[in-house]
Parts: sequence; C-alpha cells; structure tokens
Amino acid sequence: MSEETQAKAPETGATAAPQATFGSDAGSGPSTGSDSRSSSGPRSGGGRPAGGRPSGGAGGRGKFFRRKKVCKFCTEKIDAIPYRDVRLLQGFVAERGKIVPRRLTGVCTKHQRRLTRAIKQARNIALLPFATRH
Repeated sequence: MSEETQAKAPETGATAAPQATFGSDAGSGPSTGSDSRSSSGPRSGGGRPAGGRPSGGAGGRGKFFRRKKVCKFCTEKIDAIPYRDVRLLQGFVAERGKIVPRRLTGVCTKHQRRLTRAIKQARNIALLPFATRH
C-alpha cells in the first residue's frame, strides 16, 4: 500500500507543479504583455475599430448610415453620354480597364447601359485603353 500512496503522491504533485509553473508564467507574462501593449497603444488608432470601418460593429449594424446612391446622369439630366468625353468615362473605368459595376457607382440601369456603350466606343477609337500595361 505504501507503493500506491507513493505512486499517487507524484501524480498529485505533478498536477500541482504545472499549476504552480503556470502561475509563475502568468505572473511574468502580463508584465511583459503590458510592456508590449503600451508600445502598441498609439498604433491602435485611439479607440477606432481595428478594421478601420466606420460601421462600429462586426455585423455592419452600427452608427454608420450608408446614403443611397443616386444616378449622376439622372440628377444632372444628361440623356446622351458622349463617348468623346474621356474625363467623364474614366470615372467609371477601374485602373485595370474594367467597367465599374453600377452597384459601386450608383448609376441607374438605363444610364449604365449607355455608359457601357460609350466606354466601348471610346475603346474602339483608342480614346480609352482596353487594359493597362504590365
């Protein structure tokens, strides 16, 4: 029976030892953690969310209210989109040469079709590039 008690004693001692080791590590851990936190404090942005999004929540439901996008051509009452107006068309073409979708630009369906046609005409007569160079 003394062998059983000796066998149990190291087990209980073994379970106590990791707790003590964990406690000693935990005691030294926060002191180094607080040092690293103080150095990363200014980097956090002063209370702003880590993602940099103004929504204020992970689900996107927060204080931020997204305005409804209004068609630029409807507000300015532009019926015909000129294919020669390169500055106007470049606002609706991404850097790589792709036409930006209407969900991003806010253009209505009718004007998006006319805008696409104007961009394609401008590409065909070399006013706009088809794609960027590598």
